[in-house]
Amino acid sequence: MSPIAWLLLAAAVLPYGAAIAAKAGGRAFDNDAPRAWLAAQEGWRARADAAQANLFEGLPFFYAAVLYALYAGADEGRVAVLMLAWVLLRLLYVLAYILGRGTVRSIIWGVALLVNLAILLA
Repeated sequence: MSPIAWLLLAAAVLPYGAAIAAKAGGRAFDNDAPRAWLAAQEGWRARADAAQANLFEGLPFFYAAVLYALYAGADEGRVAVLMLAWVLLRLLYVLAYILGRGTVRSIIWGVALLVNLAILLA
């Protein structure tokens, strides 16, 4: 599998990592009604759930940017480097979100958005 395919896969599984973090080891987790259980959470679990929602929301633009860049003939090595930067930034984003570092989280989100724009324009 190519590095680009691996990075697309990594981006796709990021939200699931945050979702697992939100649910794992939680008291009285109700798998029959997980959304209601998550809605009642506070602290880092609630932030992990919010992070996974944001990660899902960001995937369409990331995928569209990558596909357009490749369609437009962008250098695959450059696209892969930018994709790696985006994935790593989004990992840091989840960490900052879970730790309750709102300003740092927002800065990371903004930089990741700029990287996504760089992919689109590559």
